[in-house]
Amino acid sequence: MEEVLRVENIIKAFPGVLAVNDVSFTLNRGEVIALLGENGAGKSTLTKIICGALKPDSGEIYVNGGKVRFESANDAMKKGIGMVYQELSMVGNMTVAENIFMNRQPVNRLGSIRWNQLYQDTARLLAKFKIEINPKTLMKNLSVGTQQLIEILKAISMNPGIIILDEPTSSLTETETKLMFQTIRMLKTEGHSFIYISHKLSEIFQISDRVIVMRDGCYVGGRTTSDTDENEIIKMMVGREITDIYGHPQSKVNTADEYSFEVKDLSAGNLYHSISFGVRKGEILGVSGLIGAGRSELALGIIGAHKRDSGKIFLNTRELKINSPKDAKKNKISYLTEDRKKMGLYLGFSIKNNMAATQLERLSSGWRLNNSLLKAHAINESRKYAIATPSVEQLVGKLSGGNQQKCLLSMCLAAEPDVVIFDEPTRGVDVGAKSEIYKIIRNYAALGKCVILISSELPELLGVSDRILVLYHGRITGEVKKDAFDEELIMQYATNTKQAI
Repeated sequence: MEEVLRVENIIKAFPGVLAVNDVSFTLNRGEVIALLGENGAGKSTLTKIICGALKPDSGEIYVNGGKVRFESANDAMKKGIGMVYQELSMVGNMTVAENIFMNRQPVNRLGSIRWNQLYQDTARLLAKFKIEINPKTLMKNLSVGTQQLIEILKAISMNPGIIILDEPTSSLTETETKLMFQTIRMLKTEGHSFIYISHKLSEIFQISDRVIVMRDGCYVGGRTTSDTDENEIIKMMVGREITDIYGHPQSKVNTADEYSFEVKDLSAGNLYHSISFGVRKGEILGVSGLIGAGRSELALGIIGAHKRDSGKIFLNTRELKINSPKDAKKNKISYLTEDRKKMGLYLGFSIKNNMAATQLERLSSGWRLNNSLLKAHAINESRKYAIATPSVEQLVGKLSGGNQQKCLLSMCLAAEPDVVIFDEPTRGVDVGAKSEIYKIIRNYAALGKCVILISSELPELLGVSDRILVLYHGRITGEVKKDAFDEELIMQYATNTKQAI
């Protein structure tokens, strides 16, 4: 096969951290390599070096046989290397066409944008990849998943020979993921090559040709995808064998018990309609549905983050008056947001101060915060949740995704709520951290608490939940009990192609 990229003995260190330690590998034309490893393994640093966003301390990079040294990401793009980051960079108030061809719009001799050509070029690109969107649509009016697809198209429009995709499906529906995989396969036949980063191991076996694994900044090993399995990859990633990632319930939920937490006839505009369900003490209720089904909106409605049109909420037969998240907190209901960076954590603050944010009253002496209490609380929580950090004074923004998520879990559960809603609790975290988070969720339910688990990952819901509710366009279309769990059945409810029970 024709080699298009060679990485030799790359080393990159930051103060106190050897992020990439003597890593070497090759990428061939028309090949997809899956780059795997736990959060903090060095994947992001390595790919930023390859795409020119960072400079290595030592080592060499060869593109199409020639040695290269990149001064910037733009320099790497000129050499045919493009990267699509997990965090979107699109401008919401600009059109799809303007975003895709930003700073590359076709212009006339006077420098004015040739708008008709811009829209025509965009329409051709969208049609090639079977994306049915008007080029004049504002980005802010698209779903997050569709925005992610447009981000990928933007990179493709520059015609790079090598494309690095960092968690590209984290916000995509199953349909959008299939469309993206079709796009990758089409581009492979045209000679494009990919480095694909994902924590969703099921995807790796669908789309990659080879797997390379990093751990603690080092290259651990590589495998042909068809010659390995999930267990071997997990063992390579975490350095130990995880025999059951989802764990087991500590006790069986008695389905004859009355519901402890109930929602009756909850409605809010076009977000969700006539939602009714209950959760027993010690039960984990999964909530499934495609993007746009109204899962997160329902959770936000329960905690009073927006105005509801109708409905009642009960805890232990007592009707609750919840008109704001503050009311929810008073009534022992907590919500763990799906977006830890924008809505959950204070990235510029320390671990200590983040953990104090939800416990100000308890950690205060009179009108002032007690620093000794703050530090003791943070140290205890860091140990409890196995947060890997040199100090609780460390900025949360400097932690790996898995450790950030565990910090968020601490903030959510420290108040010991009777009802907790986990919204995508393992999004963007590695398999080792996922296993730890599932254990935290199970342990919390075992305390007799009511747990609601919202997730886009069906294996996660099937592995952890006691029951699963399925939403479609803001309505419950089905409920599946544990002894009847079936992916196909849940997808039928999620697409409203099966009558509700």
